Amino acid sequence: MAADLSAAAASADPDGPDAVRFTWNAWPRSKVEASRCVVPLAASVCPVRSPESLASPPLPYPPLRCKPPCSAVLNPFARVDYAAKIWICPLCFSRNHFPPHYAGISENNVPAELFTQCSTVEYLVAGAPGSPAPPPPVFLFIIDTCVIEEELEYVKLSMRKAVALLPEHALVGLVTFGTQVHLHELGFSDLSKIYVFRGTKEISKEQILDQLGLSGAGRPGFPKMTQQPGGQHVNGMHPSATAGVNRFLLPVSECECTLSTLLDELQPDQWPVEAGNRAIRCTGVALSVAAGLLGACMPGTGARIIALLGGPCTEGPGVIVSKDLSEPVRSHKDLDKDAAPHFQKAVKFYDGLAKQLVSQGHVLDVFASALDQVGLAEMKLAIERTGGLVVLSESFGHSVFKDSFKRIFEGGEHSLGLSSNGTLEINCSKDIKVQGVIGPCTSLEKGNTAGAICVVNYYDRSRTIPHKV
Repeated sequence: MAADLSAAAASADPDGPDAVRFTWNAWPRSKVEASRCVVPLAASVCPVRSPESLASPPLPYPPLRCKPPCSAVLNPFARVDYAAKIWICPLCFSRNHFPPHYAGISENNVPAELFTQCSTVEYLVAGAPGSPAPPPPVFLFIIDTCVIEEELEYVKLSMRKAVALLPEHALVGLVTFGTQVHLHELGFSDLSKIYVFRGTKEISKEQILDQLGLSGAGRPGFPKMTQQPGGQHVNGMHPSATAGVNRFLLPVSECECTLSTLLDELQPDQWPVEAGNRAIRCTGVALSVAAGLLGACMPGTGARIIALLGGPCTEGPGVIVSKDLSEPVRSHKDLDKDAAPHFQKAVKFYDGLAKQLVSQGHVLDVFASALDQVGLAEMKLAIERTGGLVVLSESFGHSVFKDSFKRIFEGGEHSLGLSSNGTLEINCSKDIKVQGVIGPCTSLEKGNTAGAICVVNYYDRSRTIPHKV
């Protein structure tokens, strides 16, 4: 009976409370045994778990770490000398003294992180006194206007439902693009104020910030305006560089009416499309503007860029096909034969965009609704490395898009539990080396911290153990 209960519990949660599952139940005892493993020794890890699945509630104090460079956390496998108030790290065997607030530790008074069943615990690390509160969730929407009127109406309807599901303190921004990129300043409620970017050429992050007035140098062609501390501007046309968040990213409670008005006024791209040509769509510039804005306003936060695409990029950086309809979109055979003329250049652009988003801690989600390809093969790096989502459908009115788009913003039991801007760090003993990481993460490029626990050949081309998740 006990065996049946344990088997039932294992089938209900095969990963166990630690959310870790290995490819093998036994560790190879030698290099020869390891070389004979058809499937490499690997561990599937789910870093985000519900608090109910853990044996211990979240601990309201910071973790106790081993001496650098090990920095392993105190765990049930550490040896503890209660009389001398010393614990020995099971990875590097260093002896560490307990801090003063562990003075009451004894065999009968053990902290939760030393219980055998608490091999995985969560810590609630509070900020220092006077430190700012955690930033709210940030959602920057990018809408493709090179679609027909009916498709755009479907997008507007889904956007209104999504905004209604967001918490009132969540920050929202809006970017629309077609032949040109339009960044809407939601904080300027007197009239519709838009920053326009040309879609024909690549724009650097510094140029974007200069155009938006978010850099110290001010906008090109305009003198830098000085302001007295605490002073007010004469008008809203020359806001200060520190007001970026209040200009382009506003809480839902403050910009819901403005956003609704902008959606009502939104129309398909007005630039004419010549016969025999595709619509002029500058997807790459739109993503660059969004990444630059979030990098200036909300660096190091779990912001999400949600792009709603209706076709392939035909203009500027990231282009995958020309505007001429006589040129077909590259196929799988073209990619295999390296016969896609725009592929390598587009991949290089999105690789740079991925590095920028990872360094900023931001995520790129793509919802593509089109009968033709939209260029996901080129955008793959930016989406996967940031841990983003991809949803493909035939139309913005299809249930696949509407239901999937809604699930991102739903809370309660229907919530997807999306998390971002996390760091995964692996500590091993001296006889174990990490081959690489596969999953929605990317290396933090910190080679000095890898030490002897990394090998040269990596599955994910990483150079370090710390990864951004």
